[in-house]
Amino acid sequence: MAGAALLNPPFSIRCYPRGMTASTRAIILKASLATLLSIAASLALALTVVPMLGGVVDGTAWLMCILCPLLIAWPASAWQFRQAQRLKDAHGEIARLHDELSATHEALLERARRDGLTGLLNRESFLAELEKAVAAGGEGTLLFIDADHFKQVNDRFGHPVGDDALRRLARTIVEAVGEGGLSGRLGGEEFAVCLPQIDLSEARAVAKRILDAVRRLRIETPGGAAVSLTVSIGAAGWAGGMMLAHLIAEADAQLYRAKMQGRNRAVCASNMAAVA
Repeated sequence: MAGAALLNPPFSIRCYPRGMTASTRAIILKASLATLLSIAASLALALTVVPMLGGVVDGTAWLMCILCPLLIAWPASAWQFRQAQRLKDAHGEIARLHDELSATHEALLERARRDGLTGLLNRESFLAELEKAVAAGGEGTLLFIDADHFKQVNDRFGHPVGDDALRRLARTIVEAVGEGGLSGRLGGEEFAVCLPQIDLSEARAVAKRILDAVRRLRIETPGGAAVSLTVSIGAAGWAGGMMLAHLIAEADAQLYRAKMQGRNRAVCASNMAAVA
C-alpha cells in the first residue's frame, strides 16, 4: 500500500500557481534563465576585472553581483518577454480576424451570387458563368426550363405553397442534372441549366431526366392537397465562336415551341426534335 501511495500520491507538486497560463509560465522561465545568465556574467566579470585592478572580490562584491541582476535583469527580462508575447498574441489575433474576415467576405460574395429563395445561381451570376463556358470553346448545351401554368399554383394555394414548390422544383432540377451541369434561376418560375462539354444529343437525356423527375414531384399543401408540376424545356447547343446572345435567343425560341406543342416536353434546336 505504501508503495502504491508513493507511485500515486494524493496530491501533485506544482511549480507554478494554479490557473497560471502556459505563456506566463514561459515568460517566468525565460526571465529566470536570463537572470541566471546575467548573474553568471556579472560574477565572471567581477572575478576577472577586479583582481586585474588590484581589488579583492569579497562578500559585498559577491552580494552585489547577485542582487543587481536579480533586481534589474529579472524585471527587465520579464517585461521584454511579456511585450514580445503580447506582440505575438496580437499578430495571432490579427491573423485570426483576417481569416474570419476573408471567410465572411467569401460567404457574402457567394450569397450575392445566389437566389434567395432556391439557393441556385441568380440570373446575373448564371449568365456570367454561361458566358465563361461559351468563351472557353468546345461544345455545350443551354436548357431553358419553365414551370407550366405555375400561376395557377399561386392563385389556388397561395404564395407560401408556390414558394415551397419553387424550392422543391429547383432541388429536383439540380438532382436530375447531376454534377456535370450548372443550374440557375432566371426569375419567377424560369430556370436554366448550363451543360458544358455536352452536345445536344446527350442533353436530350438530361432533359428527359428533368421531365420525369418533375412529373414524379408532389408538393403537400397545408390543407392536405397534393400539387403536381410539369415543365417545358427549350435546348440550344453551342460550339466554338457562337455568340452568347444568339445562344440565349435560340434556347428561348425552343422553349416557346415546347409550350406551343402542348408543354410538358423538351424541344431541341438542332432538328426541332421533341422529348416528351
